[in-house]
Amino acid sequence: MAIGKPKLVLALVVALLAVLAGTITYTGYLVIGVVAEYLGTGRFLAGLLLGILFARFPSVSQGKLRLVGLLPKPVRRPLIITLVALCLLYFVWQGEYVPALFTGFVTTFLVAFPWLRKTLFDRVSSSFFKFMPGRRPPERSDDMVIEGEFKERKE
Repeated sequence: MAIGKPKLVLALVVALLAVLAGTITYTGYLVIGVVAEYLGTGRFLAGLLLGILFARFPSVSQGKLRLVGLLPKPVRRPLIITLVALCLLYFVWQGEYVPALFTGFVTTFLVAFPWLRKTLFDRVSSSFFKFMPGRRPPERSDDMVIEGEFKERKE
């Protein structure tokens, strides 16, 4: 299907990405609402606090452009997943199942994203590059091929 109708597949992929972006955005709105409720503030202040916590700013250090933020890189992703999962538990506890469905989907997506990215990247890159550096080509065995080594003798 992808080879026969590339425009249709491209339109489908763009539509799925738009749905995913909308779902993640709505879940962010829900998370900010739960954080605002627990802090006893408005959504604006809760969003501002979360924005400051997760913000990254460009910095030039030793001639290299880097992103710096309040949270170190290994902490950001688990903290986001934990925050969304706690909101999922909050919505299930309150009996609000539609927001729980959205936060559950986004939690699952965030947990599965590294594996999904690696799998898709490997599949796409293998179709473009047969032999990538650091990878061995797949070993194929053919029963009809006889392999042998030949050495030349000096006489």
